[in-house]
Amino acid sequence: MSLLTEFANDGKQFVIHVKGKFDFGMVHDFRQSYEGLTERVSSVVVDFRETEYIDSSALGMLLNMRKSLGAGTRTIHLINCRPEVRKILDISRFDKLFVIE
Repeated sequence: MSLLTEFANDGKQFVIHVKGKFDFGMVHDFRQSYEGLTERVSSVVVDFRETEYIDSSALGMLLNMRKSLGAGTRTIHLINCRPEVRKILDISRFDKLFVIE
């Protein structure tokens, strides 16, 4: 599986690890990974440490997650981006919507 999830910080932070290609083939799994998060979770982290590639559908999935989780209610961090992934996020101006580290 190319998607792993875990809770950190006593359940207040939810982490999604994306491995390999983040593309349309992950739509269903990605959506299911964050559905049903409780109010106790104050931040969501998407870890791109092992992500080789993202496409426009991945950008759409991130936007849908932000909308679904209530934009502004929870902080969403995109971390450990490889240069090629970071470039796509920068071009798409995702730094205005997410915390990119």
